[in-house]
Amino acid sequence: MVEKDKIITEKVKRSGIFNFKDVYQFTYRWFVDEGYDVEEQKYIENVAGDSKDIEIKWVATKKVSDYFQNEIKSDWRIIGMTDVEVEKEGRKIKANKGTFEVKFTGNLKKDYEGSWEKSAMMKFLRGVYERYVIEARVKEREEKIIKDVEEILEQVKAFLTIEGMK
Repeated sequence: MVEKDKIITEKVKRSGIFNFKDVYQFTYRWFVDEGYDVEEQKYIENVAGDSKDIEIKWVATKKVSDYFQNEIKSDWRIIGMTDVEVEKEGRKIKANKGTFEVKFTGNLKKDYEGSWEKSAMMKFLRGVYERYVIEARVKEREEKIIKDVEEILEQVKAFLTIEGMK
């Protein structure tokens, strides 16, 4: 059985003007540029009048070795999103207004292919392997996931701030 350790959870929330399409594409590109495979597991849009509520769930995975896999889950909630026009440098552009929230959860998956699950003896050896042989590598992998989650969080915050100032 794959062992998954939850390492970090961070969230960004903002109410105001943003461009949903741009932040969506920006976040996706960041994951791809960092070597992650992104799977969109859920996309739900609820329309009420001229506003939308959107719920999205992504799971981004990155193979690190035959034993380790990084996983970052992204849970998006956009509440009361409406289309608006804002003026930028003397011309009107389309944007969105509402409450934007995305939560990133970083997990370290160990033995994600189930190679050490063939027998009770292999499971025991896996515990010994993790505790005594690769303990430093486990810590190193955990630190990398923390770094990736903090980086995407800061990138999204900066993107939203820059977009909001336009």
